[in-house]
Amino acid sequence: MFVSDCLGVNGAGHLTIGGCDTLDLAAQYGTPLYVVDETQLRQNCRAYVRSLAHFYGGNGLALFASKAFCCKEVIRIMAQEGMGLEVCSGGELVTALSVGFPVERIYFHGNNKTPAELEMAVRHDVGHVVADNLEELRRLDAEAVRQGKRVKILLRVKPGIDAHTHNFIRTGQIDSKFGFALETGEAMAAAKAAAASANLELCGVHCHIGSQIFDVSPFELAAEVMFGFMAQIKAECGVELRELDLGGGFGVQYDQSDTPRPYAEYMEAVAKTLAAKAEEHGLAIPFILLEPGRSIPASAGITLYTVGAVKEIPGVRRYVLTDGGMNDNPRYILYGAHYTVLNAGRAGEEAGETYTIAGRCCETGDLIQEYTKVQPTQTGDVLAVLATGAYNYSMSLNYNRIPRPPVVMVREGEARVIIKAETFEDICRNDM
Repeated sequence: MFVSDCLGVNGAGHLTIGGCDTLDLAAQYGTPLYVVDETQLRQNCRAYVRSLAHFYGGNGLALFASKAFCCKEVIRIMAQEGMGLEVCSGGELVTALSVGFPVERIYFHGNNKTPAELEMAVRHDVGHVVADNLEELRRLDAEAVRQGKRVKILLRVKPGIDAHTHNFIRTGQIDSKFGFALETGEAMAAAKAAAASANLELCGVHCHIGSQIFDVSPFELAAEVMFGFMAQIKAECGVELRELDLGGGFGVQYDQSDTPRPYAEYMEAVAKTLAAKAEEHGLAIPFILLEPGRSIPASAGITLYTVGAVKEIPGVRRYVLTDGGMNDNPRYILYGAHYTVLNAGRAGEEAGETYTIAGRCCETGDLIQEYTKVQPTQTGDVLAVLATGAYNYSMSLNYNRIPRPPVVMVREGEARVIIKAETFEDICRNDM
């Protein structure tokens, strides 16, 4: 019934998360409300750490793609769990620096890093910069000269892999704004430019083929393609790369139709591919980097809403109107993302009624789910949308000048606020 191990039903029939009654949380903190289970979050990190230790002999590092959920407390937990960190903006980098995240474990991504961001990355001695285009390489080289430093880099490469996912979240094919293309020779030109620079240390290559991927084979194929490119770089540039970043995109369960594989299956399959390719090309197996994003926080989070009204259009549909919507979860309007929705006060009952869950924004498309099965619901009930720990708070917005909700973290029956609710004063703060 549930898509996350941290969820349950108590004796009153209420949904629980991390041992806390969700109706109590809604009453104490108000709604909309993001809730994150700390234990689940840490367990998801440890699954990657264990897999790297087992299948790669510890010769690797899992980098949390912070865009999935970036806030101080989550970044603190990533540091404690031995994770690395992928950032793709100055704001994400500043968040990491503000809590003392080890800079050597930070990898700075982005397809159009600003001059200010490149300056910041070099000044703070960020572990690696992942270069995306030739102009960026030139700017980074100049910034390294200006600061008198040598910068470690990876090259982001498009391996041309079809990841079998939504077009908006496929990033490994040639027609993508991200990275250097292999087919055109652009990637090799970038490798030669980086290898020739006295100020840039070409450490490895990176790829990311997409998101919400349930098949193992695209990752195996990406490993083959990338290892072949590494061998080509050695042959043409005389540089044997030490690092291979295979990105992320591991699928998670949003509802019962999703069937994600255990992360260890991905790790084991790719490890075998790498071992075979290393022998074929006569290269050492490189230090392996992975970039799990949604698969770390998604299952640890839920969002709670209060029902304001149920509106029935005979012969068409029944709308459940909530106090949230696209402001706190824009993924449905962007991707048609699917979720499991429960009546938190009747979570142990059959989800037998069909509703369209709508938000409060002045926008026709402000929907969370359409024609979804939920327990019988009426005004005043609390709805829970499951697996919202990734990309919901990160992508939230202030449309209609609605403040963002708070985030509460729970653990073994205790709750604490990790992000305060925005106020109307916050909304107006920068107005002149």
